[in-house]
Amino acid sequence: MISEQEILNANILIVDDQASNVQLLEQMLHDDGYRLVASTTDPHQVRALNNKNHYDLILLDLQMPDMDGFQVMEALKESETDGYLPVLVITAQPDHKLRALAAGAKDFIAKPFDLVEVKTRIRNMLEVRLLYKKLDHYNQELEQTVLRRTAELRDSEARFRRLTELSSDWYWEQDENGHFTKISGPVFEMLGIRVDEALGKRREDYGAVWNAAEREQLDAKLSGRKPFLDFVYSRTNPKGVRQYLMVSGEPMFDPAGRYTGYRGIGKDVTDSMPANQEIIPK
Repeated sequence: MISEQEILNANILIVDDQASNVQLLEQMLHDDGYRLVASTTDPHQVRALNNKNHYDLILLDLQMPDMDGFQVMEALKESETDGYLPVLVITAQPDHKLRALAAGAKDFIAKPFDLVEVKTRIRNMLEVRLLYKKLDHYNQELEQTVLRRTAELRDSEARFRRLTELSSDWYWEQDENGHFTKISGPVFEMLGIRVDEALGKRREDYGAVWNAAEREQLDAKLSGRKPFLDFVYSRTNPKGVRQYLMVSGEPMFDPAGRYTGYRGIGKDVTDSMPANQEIIPK
């Protein structure tokens, strides 16, 4: 909502070639407590004044010599970046009302003035204008917040990726169908998957022999969509060397709770088990 103080602190410009009309409107606005009221009898100055002061409301007479109110509105359109003309036109010609609204004016005041009507229309238009500006400001803040949070998330993800790379030999992600979507490091080599089968439709062991029981346990964790930490399994590579691999993983879910896949890290821990490094006879 717009407070009383915000309305009374609104920036207002009166444009009329008749000094008596300007004085009447200025006096009325000051009597009602409006603090920022400016005026001009020269319509050629309006665009420059608005560019400098960004008025919340312009009370604009339509019937002026040399440059009428319609021409003033056209000039204002060229400088208003948000496309909103805060113009309340003043006219003694009934047939000008629809034309003025079509030209961009937001409301009109008829001459001769009914002061009660004038005050009401000014206040109503200021409320709408200030709400519009507040909403625009909020949207800009929201956009900046989204951009900032997005940048923070990207930085956080980059740090996470880097820490993952430093603490493990490989990183992997799978979709809900078990197909690999992201990898870092020798994932396929460690898992015995051919590079040209990156979707993970089938495994190739490259001549390695896996511990069947351990692989069944790992597959059970994946199929059961359960998180696991530091799960160690072993294989005998084509050279006959026993290798030990340690993997950790967790299932991923979207905000609606729908399963979207797995992500995890892996590491070759063979060197930490020197007693188990042996050549297996073929």
